[in-house]
Parts: sequence; structure tokens; C-alpha cells
Amino acid sequence: MLESIGVPPDDEALYRELLSRSEASLDELSRALDRGRSSVQGSLTRLEGLGLVHRLPGRPLRMRAARPDVAIDVLVSRRQEELARAQLAARDLLSVMPAQERHRPEDIVEVVVGRDAIASRFEQVLTGTREELLVLDRPPYVADAQSSDSSVRSLLRDEVTVRGIYAPEALELPGALEAAQDAARAGELSRVHADVPMKLAIGDRAVAILPVGVDEAVEAALCIRPSALLDALVQHFDLLWDQATPLIAPEADPHVSDRQLAALLASGSKDDVLARHLGTSTRTLSRRISELMNRLHVRTRFQAGVQAVRLGWLPDDDRPPPG
Repeated sequence: MLESIGVPPDDEALYRELLSRSEASLDELSRALDRGRSSVQGSLTRLEGLGLVHRLPGRPLRMRAARPDVAIDVLVSRRQEELARAQLAARDLLSVMPAQERHRPEDIVEVVVGRDAIASRFEQVLTGTREELLVLDRPPYVADAQSSDSSVRSLLRDEVTVRGIYAPEALELPGALEAAQDAARAGELSRVHADVPMKLAIGDRAVAILPVGVDEAVEAALCIRPSALLDALVQHFDLLWDQATPLIAPEADPHVSDRQLAALLASGSKDDVLARHLGTSTRTLSRRISELMNRLHVRTRFQAGVQAVRLGWLPDDDRPPPG
């Protein structure tokens, strides 16, 4: 079980034996495991170097096992750091390869098959992003929503720029509008577009993943690496971004102001979704929307959004994008 963190089976067996005792001598362990003294001594030396056992004062020499929930967590963290350094080293090694080998045509597009494999690769794109994450968000979803939200929050804490464009139907799912507004409060740059054509995630403008289909039976996705195709996807995202409406998180207030209502309308959500979010009836919400449109002297919700932007009710959410 512990081989993945550098503990061979014989050493793990000795560690387990020590865990079952409060302490033990070299001879006691040798008899319990039916192993020679030199073999047991070698295992103890390795385990001590890993921080899994420690010596007790006095003679003869006696050993005690460290708590597994503490000692193994340290080893896991150490191994994760080593793997992270190996990933960075792999990128450096890539520069040693000839340019024609780095970008072979057959390696530009990878087909990922299976919902679990797609979810895993999507998570890899998120966790591997260091500068900027671009996301087109629309149903259906393959990855676990909580896991994805946690990864995005981790990126925001690391000061990674996250720009997301939501389809209106993505915000109609229970709790989705609240989650998007929470993400905006956490630093995500969020917008809504009425015509998001596909799901897409682009990490550092260096790798993209998008499903092959757009229906409920998504079973394959494309992973795209640096190429003209990837550049086109980035440009497509930027075009949609310019056309999209900022998603502004309203301030917590039991009385929803006209500015807050305009921000909610800009999300493109339907009345029943907004009413549920505000804890009011659709009839009351419709009356408030009508009053707002009269105040702004407009006839449609689209015009209301345009006028709200002109009045400065929906502030610009942009920061200069990296790269």
C-alpha cells in the first residue's frame, strides 16, 4: 500500500508490526517477522529516514512507530512536490527536442474516450494551469461540479486569471446562479452569452479540451495542443467574450435594488430561476422587471441591459489578459 510513497513491502510489514506495539527492540522485531537482524536493521534505517519510526532513549535500542495519519501525510506531500517538480522539468526537457518533433501532426489532437477519462483530463487541464484559464460553460456536465469548483477556487487563490462565459441554461440548474455569483465574488471574471456553442476549457493558451458532442451522450472529447486550431479556439473565445454580458454578483441585501435586478437580468436566466434565487414569486418579479424597464425607458430586457451598462450599473469586469 505504501510503495507509491517509497516504502518497500518488507519495510511496510515492519512498520505495521511496530504500529501494533507501543515499542519494540531489534530482537523482538526479528523474531516477530522471522527475519534476520541485519535485514530488520536495514528496514529500520530506511523507515527512520522517512520519519515513520524513531528511536527511544536508553539501552538496549528500542523503536517506536510514528502516527500514520501524520507521518504518511508528510510523505504524500513530499511526493506531490517531487511530482510537481518533475512536471516542470518535463516542460524544460521539451525545449531540447527539435521543433518538428515537438509538434508532430499526430500529437496535436488527442481523442479522449469515456466519461471518466474526460473528467480526469479536464481536471488535469485545471490543475496544470498557471497563468490563465478560459472556460465556456454549458450543460451537460461530465466532471463532478464540486471537484471542478474546488479546482477553480484553488486557481483563484493562486492568483490565476479565470475567465468564464456561461450559457443561460447553465445558470438555470438548481444552485448554479448562486455558485456562479460566489465564483465572481472570489475573483472569477464571469460573463453570460446567449449562444455558447460548446463546452471548452483552455489552460494557459497551451492546451484545450472540448467534447465531441453537445448532447447528453457525451462519450468522447478532443484534447488540443499548440497549433493553428488551438489559436482559433482562443480567438473564438475572445470574440464571444467581447459580445457577452458581465455577470455581476449582487450585494447581499434583503431589498433588491434596481442595479442588482439589472445584474441578475444580465445573467439571461428565466423568471422562475431569478424568482427562486430572490425568494419571491414570479408575479412579484415580473412587476419589478416591468417597473425597471419603465424607469429605464426601454421595451426589452436586452435594451435594459444595454442601458444599465451605459448608466454604469454593470461595471467593466476586465483585467488585461496575460499573453
